[in-house]
Amino acid sequence: MTWRRPLLPALALIPLLAACSAPVPEGRDARPEHAPPGFPYTVTNCGVTLTYQDPPTSAVTLNQHTTEIMLALGLEDSMVGTAYLDDAILPAYRKAYDSVPVLAEEYPSKEELFLSGADFVYGGYASAFDAKAGRGREEMKADGKDSRLNVESCATGRVTFDDLHREITEVGRTFGVPERAEKWNREARATLAATARRLKGTPPVSVFVYDSGDKTAFTAGGKGIGNELITRAGGRNVFADLDKTFGDATWEQVVARKPEVIVIYDYGSTTVEQKKKRLLDDPALREVPAIKNRRFAVLPLSDTVLGVRAPAAVGKLAAQLHPGR
Repeated sequence: MTWRRPLLPALALIPLLAACSAPVPEGRDARPEHAPPGFPYTVTNCGVTLTYQDPPTSAVTLNQHTTEIMLALGLEDSMVGTAYLDDAILPAYRKAYDSVPVLAEEYPSKEELFLSGADFVYGGYASAFDAKAGRGREEMKADGKDSRLNVESCATGRVTFDDLHREITEVGRTFGVPERAEKWNREARATLAATARRLKGTPPVSVFVYDSGDKTAFTAGGKGIGNELITRAGGRNVFADLDKTFGDATWEQVVARKPEVIVIYDYGSTTVEQKKKRLLDDPALREVPAIKNRRFAVLPLSDTVLGVRAPAAVGKLAAQLHPGR
């Protein structure tokens, strides 16, 4: 992880400050005399309804895809911290990212969040708001921090690109930059339409996602944006009937469903080549078409969640599933 910046230094005052609760800023509970355009703004996110009298000014993002959403909307000046990357930040956002302090390699403690001065915490996965770690959304509110959870982590039905557009729209509205969100959504739709035109008339190929796993296969189910990504890239997820974003499948099921291509999610300490070797060396998989023909595709994990990488990732995967199209 040579691309990471050094973390903020530990502060001796943490134990003392941890016992305190930050007062709720007056402007966030009472309507200001001159509200900015578009405010007050009320939004319900993952069961939590919040009314913003003005945009947050001191946001902390937890997880890669929420960080990149903020940076894509040009909101780095409204950020006081980030945490928990799975991949290198996209080059287009690198300079902006480098201007924001990194609070922790993974999730920051409650004390680190307190010391950041955050008035808004934006989590990518439900684990970002772990109540046992003192980061529950109710506890955030009690400490004067509004919060948002990426909608993929609380969706009750299948997640689609409509959910991504809604995520971008609501974040843009929350921070008072709806025109930037509208522009991003317009360009994303154009990107998806261009890929669809290239694939028109192309029969889909069957796809098995290999995230990780030895005794079982940890794979992409049918609920997450990853399933939609496969479909739009000209594939058919053989585990689309798994009613989860991610879940376990047996190797016997993988064999029975005969995927033509295996999509490997690239992240963490296990390399793509190590994952390929594990699959190719398993005698139980030797009759699987993707193994027999050595047909693999690769995507970084951050491409496969509800974030700004997803529209381009459709084209990236399509080029691997359908070379020449």
